This record gives sequence, structure tokens and C-alpha cells, in this order.
Amino acid sequence: MILRGSRVLARCDESGALSAEGGRVEIRYDPKRGKAYQAAARNLEPAGEAIFPDDHCVAADRATPAAPGKRKKAKTASAGKSPPTTADGDEIVVYADGACSGNPGPAGLGVVVLSREGRRELSEYLGQGTNNIAELTAILRAAESVEDPSRPVRIYTDSNYAIGVLARGWKAKANVELVARTRDALARLEDVELFHVPGHAGVLLNERADDLAVLAVDHRASSGWREVVLS
Repeated sequence: MILRGSRVLARCDESGALSAEGGRVEIRYDPKRGKAYQAAARNLEPAGEAIFPDDHCVAADRATPAAPGKRKKAKTASAGKSPPTTADGDEIVVYADGACSGNPGPAGLGVVVLSREGRRELSEYLGQGTNNIAELTAILRAAESVEDPSRPVRIYTDSNYAIGVLARGWKAKANVELVARTRDALARLEDVELFHVPGHAGVLLNERADDLAVLAVDHRASSGWREVVLS
């Protein structure tokens, strides 16, 4: 298959149909290495090549599951004076924001992702919800979008609530299932940090994420992930 311009091997059945669980498919960049990753099925495009048996790839490395109460937590830190507008090396930089008209009311999210591959944006309408649901789901979408969990991920948000329940040990009194899903998505990443930035304070890409969230609410529509070419 082709994943964002790179040729990969993807798990499929004998007919060539992708074997997806929760919309994600096991992929390999190198059949001689045990490193396996997960990719969204919608991001995989046929390359028109043969179907290989399982033993074409060496056995996948399997991480030992964390013991109860030992799940890896996202780290948190202060964003500092100048939140980044570019990503360095393998780093993935994310700005995630949510919007809600009425709270509860029509809700949406916006995500901006920067990496060596370029810039991607998401504007998604969530239907009826709260601002906290929108903020958490924006971070969830960001974490789910990372194809290679070994790359460092830096997520910037203006939600103290999201950082509290995801990285500071706050007990979730509402949105318990969504908080758990988001924690799990972050725990899949080997090096992830959450940074707080002030909302509506001129932080360029946080403002862009907010615009994308508001756009989803205003139009009651989702754009899906799209590549952004900057002139």
C-alpha cells in the first residue's frame, strides 16, 4: 500500500481487503524488522502489488502491557514564551482546540498538525456536546492521527481541564469514557507532552485551531483531514 507517499506493507486477508480493527491497520515499513505500526485504513492507497504471506515479515515486537495503575501518562509542561510554528526533525507539533455554541450546544473541533511531511488541518462537527467534550476530542483526534508512535509529539491546547484530566491526575467526574479513550490514545505514543497556551491571546496556530473549530460549528460540517500548502 501507499501511506502518505511511502510504500508500506499492510495487513490484509487472502482477498487483499485490509484487516482493520477500529479503523486502524497494522503496517510495516521494513519486513525484516519487527517494528509494527498502526495506520488509519482511510489513509492507505493500493499500490497494485502482490499479497505476501505472514512469514514475509519477521514477527512483530510486542510491548509488554502495563500493569493496572501503571499506564504511561502524558507529560505536561509550560509552553514558554514562543509556542512553535514549525516542527524540528522527527517531532510532530499539534495545536488542538474545541468550540461550543451554548455549552451544551452544537460543538466542533479544530486541529493543526505540523511535521516534516508538511501541515495538515482538521475541522470536525461533533453535534450536540460541551466545550470540554470538544477540547478532549480534539486531542483524541490528534493522538489518533500519529502513524508512528515512536516520534516525539508535542500537543498545545488552551484547555486546563483537558490537561488536568489527561496528565495531572484529575479525576474525571464527567466524560469518563472519552477521557479514558484519550488517555489510551496518548499512552500509545512513546514520547508525548501536553503544553498549555493561553486562549484568544494571539498564539497563531492556536487561533487557527479555534477558527477551524468555530467553522465546524457555524457550518455544522466536517472537512476531514486535509493537507495545507503554504505560499
